Amino acid sequence: MRTKLAIGAIAQVQTNVVKALQAIQQGCQQPIGRWLNRHSLSRFVYLFLVGISLSVAIAACSGSNATLAPKPDVKLKLVSFSVTKAAHDQIIPKFVEKWKKEHNQNVTFEQSYAGSEAQTRAVIDASQEADVVHLSLPFDITKIEQAGLIQPGWERESPKSGVVTRSVAALVTRPGNPKGINTWADLAKDDVKVIAANPKTSGIAIWAFLGLWGSVTQAGGDEGQALDYTTKVYKNAPVLTKDAREASELFFQQNQGDVLINYENEIILAGKNGQKLPYVIPDVNISIDNPVAVVDKNVDKHGTREVAEAFVDFLYSTEAQQEFAKLGYRPVNPSVVAEVVSNYPQVKTLFTVQDLGGWDMVHKQFFVDGATFDKIQSAKKA
Repeated sequence: MRTKLAIGAIAQVQTNVVKALQAIQQGCQQPIGRWLNRHSLSRFVYLFLVGISLSVAIAACSGSNATLAPKPDVKLKLVSFSVTKAAHDQIIPKFVEKWKKEHNQNVTFEQSYAGSEAQTRAVIDASQEADVVHLSLPFDITKIEQAGLIQPGWERESPKSGVVTRSVAALVTRPGNPKGINTWADLAKDDVKVIAANPKTSGIAIWAFLGLWGSVTQAGGDEGQALDYTTKVYKNAPVLTKDAREASELFFQQNQGDVLINYENEIILAGKNGQKLPYVIPDVNISIDNPVAVVDKNVDKHGTREVAEAFVDFLYSTEAQQEFAKLGYRPVNPSVVAEVVSNYPQVKTLFTVQDLGGWDMVHKQFFVDGATFDKIQSAKKA
């Protein structure tokens, strides 16, 4: 922009000097100026014009180079749910390199990973002053919005309604699948022990609950049947962990339970790390949609809005979405979806939270104090 302005200034200077030259030359034709040599005058003015032009050009170049001068380092605080760490470890360095190249500014990241519900509370109570949140549930970001930290309409400011990664629910079994677990219904068998997380603290646990419930209602059953079935499953769950990571540790490292409900991407990632796990993707499944958002109040406080928004945009890029896909997430970028669609088992009936009534209704019906989940827990103890 500065260079364009400088070029305009040079052109104007040239125009003005030419006019002055013409005026002087006309004056030289009068008696008072005949002693001047017209050619000497023209040469003088030409050299004068060149000098001014070079001065303005040098100033313009200096101004242009100033925009590339190093800027003070900037730090972003990313708060995310447990299982995204492996993906962000690959994506963040790519963004840092890109930003440095384009803006000549160093970006560092402070990262925090834990259960989505716990992370949401931490952002709201300011124990985690996140600039960007990547959480398990759209409703978690809605809670942060309701607390006044995110401006309304955040989901309309990004592609795919703010959803940056997707997955589905997977049922992980013991080698050889000795309990014959192939569908959601098998989790209600009397001799099956289920390992799952707690919906009060974990995003995967909420998705698992909705997967269980929807496996009945989205297959033609009514809510009474869904309640009966879901109660049986949770009676088969002796312990509910605080997040997906703890559930995985209980199942794999402590060898507890017959089946683990987890994200498909976690199972795929384990396989890439050499741990081949037997698992089933139920034909009736829930679309696990993970959102991302800038925390407006915090980025304005920290002066990090520009880089935070750029990072969120980068998460939707082909480069970042390919990294998510490598680690088992189902991407949302259409070009990457086309590249990897054959890598994932196809789901016959894929339903969403909207099919269950939307997040407000789901939260009130199932997860507020005294709602369906608490009633199931009480029945479990009876």
